[in-house]
Amino acid sequence: MQIPNNRTLNLLIFLLCVSTIGIVLYMEHVMLLSPCGLCITQRVFVIFCGVTCLVSAIHNPSETGQKTYAFVAAAMTVFGSYFAIRQIWLQHLPEDQVPACGPGLSYIYENFPFMETLNFLLKGDGNCAEVKFRFLGLLSIPEMAQVFFIFLFAVCMFMAFRKPAQD
Repeated sequence: MQIPNNRTLNLLIFLLCVSTIGIVLYMEHVMLLSPCGLCITQRVFVIFCGVTCLVSAIHNPSETGQKTYAFVAAAMTVFGSYFAIRQIWLQHLPEDQVPACGPGLSYIYENFPFMETLNFLLKGDGNCAEVKFRFLGLLSIPEMAQVFFIFLFAVCMFMAFRKPAQD
């Protein structure tokens, strides 16, 4: 079986990112699992990675351009991974060390300046430490996101370093 070319892989990553966002929107609006600030930040980096791969698939650049797009998409997975790791860390803190819960996101959006809202989204609070759902009873949502980011990073690095003859 032949491995697809970078253009096809980029399109597949884009579709995977769209599917992932669809799943988290289902979890939010149907399962009524409210996202915390770190969850929203992770979503943003999934979207950035997906859009980068879509642009690469449409643009279909030369080898240097393909490497650049792959590194940019990989960087998005690293940033997203950082926020997933932060949330996993918060979820594993002893209860007495969990930061206090802040107000809801809609309240923050409406009543705080942009920089304070951004700071909240990037740091998280006690709401981010709550485990509301586990996939198959094992992995929390940020742990599953971490697995997803690692997978995307691996595929992006493969695309960046594959030999041009394979395309």
